[in-house]
Amino acid sequence: LVRLVESGGGAVTAGGSLRLACAGSGFTYSSTCIGWFRQAPGKEREVVAGIYTGGGDMKYYADSVKGRFTISSDDPKNTVYLQMDSLEPEDTATYNCAAGERFMYYTCTGAVEGADLDDWGRGVGVTVSS
Repeated sequence: LVRLVESGGGAVTAGGSLRLACAGSGFTYSSTCIGWFRQAPGKEREVVAGIYTGGGDMKYYADSVKGRFTISSDDPKNTVYLQMDSLEPEDTATYNCAAGERFMYYTCTGAVEGADLDDWGRGVGVTVSS
């Protein structure tokens, strides 16, 4: 059974930082496509970032978070991190991670952009006040 658990959420003021973690179990974490997504109340879900853990230097960032968020992986720990710096009130949302084992590095970008991943975590809340 595939399981993804997010952690590291909370409340900060504008300009602050948080580090989210996505811990996976029940599947081979290496060579896996991982994405971060978020959804604010009353808004549609949007893509935040993505990474392919098997190499190829594939990292994806939405334009809204480029230069502020950094995605990374620790494969032996089956964990992907999302370091969020210079947080803004517009970043307030529920953040979910998702994984797809079936993708190669050259198909991972498209899968993240289209939210076409197979296994999803329950989500963690992030609140940024002005």
